[in-house]
Amino acid sequence: MKLTVVGCSGSFPSAESACSSYLVEADGFRLLLDMGNGALGELQRHCGLYDLDAIFLSHLHADHCIDMLGYFVARYYRYDGGRCAPIPVYGPEGTEHRLTTAYADTPTASSMSEVFDFHTVKPGTFEIGPFIVHTDLVAHPVEAYGIRVEHGGRALTYSGDTGVSDALDELARDADLFLCEAAFTDGKEDIPDLHLNGREAGETATRARARRLVLTHIPPWTDPQVNLAHARAAYPGPVEVAAAGATYEI
Repeated sequence: MKLTVVGCSGSFPSAESACSSYLVEADGFRLLLDMGNGALGELQRHCGLYDLDAIFLSHLHADHCIDMLGYFVARYYRYDGGRCAPIPVYGPEGTEHRLTTAYADTPTASSMSEVFDFHTVKPGTFEIGPFIVHTDLVAHPVEAYGIRVEHGGRALTYSGDTGVSDALDELARDADLFLCEAAFTDGKEDIPDLHLNGREAGETATRARARRLVLTHIPPWTDPQVNLAHARAAYPGPVEVAAAGATYEI
């Protein structure tokens, strides 16, 4: 598998990065994990607008899904070649309604489903293209999912947004790469079931015996080097901070 960080900023885009969006590729299949603020523009640096094969939305906060509105425009109103066939979109209950409400002026109430083939995510195991994926609910104020993507004997785990979670520990078990949010700073923010800090991300990776940890979803007001230091103190394996445009072979 190849992982490309399209965007990794938390809460709102930074000067260096769009919000959460991660491109996973294998066997010519392109799966996008989340499409937050600014991600649609950055995505075009890495693949064509119409080259995605499926999209997974971890939850329905704007910094993980709002650029789906722009993508709706690109697919629905495409002139050259005509309207796009529906692309599979996997998201929590109510994804279609959330996007339609946010857009506020779709031609009809069902216009989103003319270009997006919506699938409701629940905890479990299923296939997306060549990938076997495992999803489970994590600790966040809205329905939110972590995801484990497996292919060719390798595993990538993406936390989505979460506080400390037993489910995330299991999703990350022996993962080759663990892409884990670290939005909070240890000793500064202490809000249960919302976000992880660097120390907690490191502790999660240690419990899960993940082979590599990449910290993501760090908002512009948080110092990533502090979170990196805290993660390194809690996790003995290789750890780094995600950067827009970074790629990983898994």
